[in-house]
Amino acid sequence: MRDDDLSPISAPQAKQLFAAWASAPALILAVSGGPDSVALMWLAARWRKAMKRGPALIAVTVDHGLRTEAAREARDVKKLAATLNLPHRTLRWIGDKPATGLPAAARQARYALLAKATRAAGATHILTAHTQDDQAETLLMRMARGSGMAGLAAMARESDRDGVVLARPLLDIPKARLIATLAKARIGFAQDPSNLDPQYTRPRWRALMPQLAAEGLDSRNLARLAARLSRANDAIEFEVDMAEDALASRSSPSQINLDMQLFAELQEEIRLRLLLRMIDHIGHEGPAGLGQAEALLASIDRAMQADGGGIRLKQTLAGALVTLTDDRLRIDPAPPRRRKV
Repeated sequence: MRDDDLSPISAPQAKQLFAAWASAPALILAVSGGPDSVALMWLAARWRKAMKRGPALIAVTVDHGLRTEAAREARDVKKLAATLNLPHRTLRWIGDKPATGLPAAARQARYALLAKATRAAGATHILTAHTQDDQAETLLMRMARGSGMAGLAAMARESDRDGVVLARPLLDIPKARLIATLAKARIGFAQDPSNLDPQYTRPRWRALMPQLAAEGLDSRNLARLAARLSRANDAIEFEVDMAEDALASRSSPSQINLDMQLFAELQEEIRLRLLLRMIDHIGHEGPAGLGQAEALLASIDRAMQADGGGIRLKQTLAGALVTLTDDRLRIDPAPPRRRKV
């Protein structure tokens, strides 16, 4: 690890981290009580205090009800927020918890609660404390799942979530720098034992990071790779936008037609993404999987090369009905599935 990865974050550096959101009316700070989010709150409060004008800051802690210590940690965050002159709210995830897929369900519930608080406060953004280390772990996890380039671009600096903007000002900052920042300020923080629990996927990858770093796959290099893939992904998405403008037409709001002659001339990645995009526009069963779309595109290519005319292919995917003829690819909503008796 480089020496500058261990240095505390200075006031000028904090100003630069949050500058993009200086004109927002209000910002929600997602603060769990762990080192990353506590550092986020402390740095944001210091940044806001140094400004003559700036957004209102509201710290929000979500208690998932999964650990007895969580309530005390939320109270500790509230006490620290008070010393920083920040209002604080604790939100609770109420209801039955799933037996499987608990981390994903907890994450979905957390963001839904944060989004609701954001709208209620008249805020525009939720600021989270995702770090360079989180970015590296996310990239590795998605590589292991066989994600395409869009997935390997990992986390964006800003993204839409539940009708609000999720912002990650610390995405280029190593976790070690945040801990050093808190140590210099003599600010304590909580440690969630689930972050080290090997029954969950992310902690298992986290435990592998020292060995990977020894081979050159440290968080800095992995995050740099994610940024480069994100840049390439943006360029591809621009090409898909242009292809959609040139090829796609609508007979009605619920039907899309693609010119097959032009579609066949596109590069495979552009065709695949355009197909995915159209299916997601029209389908009613959630996003189509990348592997499923790849298989569908291969079927379309085979059907186009086969002899014959009329309807060459008719297939459903993610609630969309894809029909191929000689001159067009039509996408309609698929009929509802029949319930099994």
